[in-house]
Amino acid sequence: MKSDLINFEKDDHHCTLFVQGDVDLSNSSELRKTILSALKTSPLVEVDLADVTYIDSSGIAALVEGLQYANNHDKSFHLKRLSAHVKSIIELARLDQVFTIDD
Repeated sequence: MKSDLINFEKDDHHCTLFVQGDVDLSNSSELRKTILSALKTSPLVEVDLADVTYIDSSGIAALVEGLQYANNHDKSFHLKRLSAHVKSIIELARLDQVFTIDD
């Protein structure tokens, strides 16, 4: 699947979602649906946020919902390569203590 917001790489063991640009109310539902779809078919989902220039509360909520789904269905959900903006929001909300974050 390719969109302006999300690209992905997938194999039998994991799926990596590459998110880019602004994640806000206008497209956070696309992120949410993509995360949940990936979690239904992969034991590990990583969300690469290196190219995210802006994320609002609806984008953060999509990430949290992915984590909750993973925890409830014995899956792994990681964030990786946080952009400076995403990192500051995640830390401000203290979600860096909740998510598994890889460099």
